[in-house]
Amino acid sequence: MGKAPLRSTLLVLALAALTCAVAPGAEAQAPPAAPAVGVARAERQQITQSDEFIGRIQAVGRVALVARVSAFLEKRLFVEGAEVKQGDLLYLLEQPPFQAQVDADKASVEQLEAQHVNAKLTLERAQYLLKTPAGQQSNVDSAFASERALAAQIEGAKAQLHQAEINLGYTEIRAPIDGKISSTAVTEGNFVSPTSGTLANLVSQDPMYVIFPISLRTGLDLRNRYAKIGGYSAVVIKLRLPDGQIYAEDGRLDYVAPTVAENTDTITLRGVIPNPVFPGMKAGEPGSRELSDGEFVTVLLQGVQPIMVLAIPRAAVLSDQQGDYVYVIDGQNKAQQRRIQLGQSTPSTAVVTNGLNEGELVISEGLQRARPGEAVSPGPATPPPAVVPATAPTGASDGTGNPPGEPAKPAQSGAEAKP
Repeated sequence: MGKAPLRSTLLVLALAALTCAVAPGAEAQAPPAAPAVGVARAERQQITQSDEFIGRIQAVGRVALVARVSAFLEKRLFVEGAEVKQGDLLYLLEQPPFQAQVDADKASVEQLEAQHVNAKLTLERAQYLLKTPAGQQSNVDSAFASERALAAQIEGAKAQLHQAEINLGYTEIRAPIDGKISSTAVTEGNFVSPTSGTLANLVSQDPMYVIFPISLRTGLDLRNRYAKIGGYSAVVIKLRLPDGQIYAEDGRLDYVAPTVAENTDTITLRGVIPNPVFPGMKAGEPGSRELSDGEFVTVLLQGVQPIMVLAIPRAAVLSDQQGDYVYVIDGQNKAQQRRIQLGQSTPSTAVVTNGLNEGELVISEGLQRARPGEAVSPGPATPPPAVVPATAPTGASDGTGNPPGEPAKPAQSGAEAKP
């Protein structure tokens, strides 16, 4: 009976020894390592401020050619779609009836002038006889009235002659401006008159207007941005063509509409931009100029001089209902949430206007592993991103680099990381 208690005692002692052997190993297990993150330094960079809008090209001069007299159209003297110069003869109307009227009016003027010469002689004789007993004042008065009446008739006849010459001139329809002419709406042999409508359209080619509407809020922002550095002279217009290419010529702003459109709350801006002939081509050839009347383009409104801004990678910026924020690395390598305000930004570069100091490190990679107040293992963000000039989205001024109403999207950073 004494062996059973002895075995129980030995079993308890073995379990105790096993417990003591395992416990020290559990206590020596290492804590989890801090998560690795990529960081970038907030640095000042030079950027060219730019805003994008949708615009339309418009000819500076536009003329609808119409007949100013009634006559048959005898000749069309231009090539449809070609460029013409001011004063070029475009249409020739039937001239003989108008030339005949001019000749008749000239004859009337000459006849009245001859009668007027005789009336002046009669007046002079009556005035001479008035000095003698044979002279009478009534004869002088009658001769004077006849002479004045004929003088007035001459003036009326000259006016009719001038009108006839004007009508004769209207039989030649000439280009009032330089420009490209459309196809003709009336061919030779047809009778035309002022009520016949447009014969052809003529639009100028160089320079061109670019018309684009902007929201009133954006307009106020542009005014505040450029008013103190030269206004219109501080802004240059560039165009992105429908094929995505940037137009080689730069333009300038020359007009801002004085009223706001009630239905869209927008104001209209206008720029002037050159439209020269391509080298090696002749004016009027198809495709000889880049810009065409009525063409849609993207308008890039850029500052003439670059500015210095505090920039960080756009991928470092997060957003919630309270606004934009970043994670900043403090002296203990802990991630601290920091609220910031953004200026004009792009998908790759965020411009910080408030909430961040130059030289501070922000997390741009591994954001999903960062928690406020927890330690992290910072390292250089990879791959090293390139700096991209800031360009605002079309019509947007929300400061996030995304179209209004869309959440912030991560993208490649726009500043070099320097942990």
